[in-house]
Amino acid sequence: MKKLINDPDNVLADSLVGVEAAHPELRVDHVNRIIYRAEPTKRGKVALISGGGSGHEPLHGGFVGFGMLDAACAGEVFTSPTPDQMQEATKVADAGAGVLHIVKNYTGDVMNFEMAAELAEADAGVMVETVVTNDDVAVEDSTWTAGRRGVGVTVLLEKIVGAAAEAGADLTAVGALARKVNAQGRSMGMALTSCTVPAAGKPTFEIPDDMMEMGVGIHGEPGRHRVPLAPAASIAQQLVEPILHDFDFTGGPSIVMLNGMGGSPLIELYLMYGEVKKILEKSGITVARSLVGNYITSLDMAGCSVTILKADDEILRFWDAPVNTAGLRWGV
Repeated sequence: MKKLINDPDNVLADSLVGVEAAHPELRVDHVNRIIYRAEPTKRGKVALISGGGSGHEPLHGGFVGFGMLDAACAGEVFTSPTPDQMQEATKVADAGAGVLHIVKNYTGDVMNFEMAAELAEADAGVMVETVVTNDDVAVEDSTWTAGRRGVGVTVLLEKIVGAAAEAGADLTAVGALARKVNAQGRSMGMALTSCTVPAAGKPTFEIPDDMMEMGVGIHGEPGRHRVPLAPAASIAQQLVEPILHDFDFTGGPSIVMLNGMGGSPLIELYLMYGEVKKILEKSGITVARSLVGNYITSLDMAGCSVTILKADDEILRFWDAPVNTAGLRWGV
């Protein structure tokens, strides 16, 4: 294992020190491992909180800032944050208008966020709404979940709903928009290599040089099947077809994200996006907005995922609204 670390047991703590050093617009609670905006949530604004296991950067801490999240809880690598972390973030971020919890559908995340919401409501009287993202079409159930996994739509949802909260939408409206976005988005991922968790010191799984994993999860969970390595055009087809089979994206604009898993260079990600867009255009799908890069990763895994979100005027308006975070920035 070759990694830019000090001690495998201190990777998260050391990384949070670096986040704080690099971003004075953020404040890090090192005891509870929570990243906040340095400037507190303005009174009367709905606060957005997310979180999960580390190793998926920039998700979630990289999306704390104007136009997106108010706080993000960082668990150990690929491990859910604790209810105490989430409860603390909920109480601190609440500005009197309630808090939206954005939770990826992994068993630990769902259970711990649910417990945190109950504690925050009981102890501090905070109003909490929860949306669970479950956009992965690869599998219905996996090692980590009951039901579909929450993956790339989480990024798009945090951006769109974050803009709505900045614009003054109340908690009910913000929650409804979040559920709408989740319902209209689908994702599928693939891997060329495994990732290596620092504490494990070896790849999560082995994959021959002439094979690839289709439908892989962001923790390295197995996907639909292992297939022979193929050209990018074929990989794009294998990613997009299950998404289009699962949901009808015709008849309106779509937002498309070609996301890197952490170990593939941008030259390959842009090449893949070109192949994906060709398929979508042939299928009668209008790509109104696109995003290419590393946004929800799996440490050093080589590979990519495709996320398609069926949009409308409201969604596009909030997508285009200004955002200023470490991981996403435009219009400011």
